[in-house]
Amino acid sequence: MTLPLTPLMVLAVSVGKPVTVDPGDHGRRFIPITGGTVTGELTGTVLNGGGDWQTLLPNGNLEIRAHYIIEIDGHGTVEVHSDGVRAGSPDVLAALGRGENVDPSEYYFRTAMRFHTSAPGLERLNAILAVAQGRREGKSVLLNVLEIG
Repeated sequence: MTLPLTPLMVLAVSVGKPVTVDPGDHGRRFIPITGGTVTGELTGTVLNGGGDWQTLLPNGNLEIRAHYIIEIDGHGTVEVHSDGVRAGSPDVLAALGRGENVDPSEYYFRTAMRFHTSAPGLERLNAILAVAQGRREGKSVLLNVLEIG
């Protein structure tokens, strides 16, 4: 069985400087979300003030748990919960850590997304699950968000 995927939106999420919470083997850090844009089937902005709580594994891979708000043009706000993983070779992960642009085919960056809203015309988002393929570009994270049918 194959689940259909339908393009929903593309998020260009601007991020700030990481804050280390725990530098240990399963270190924790917080990445502030400072804004961004929403394009595609839905358009709008990523609001300042959210964040991405990350667990840095000893092999360099990341467990990702982001929580933020987007504002969709003509509708209102949507709360976004995104859980995922970023994994790759040590060299690629080191380059990403330095803020270098790396070909997305060189690493795995996927998230599962849920939405919560009471914005008129967007209530259907409350009942869907979406997946995103991500990539890091400088001080932004680009997420191609697809609705699972």
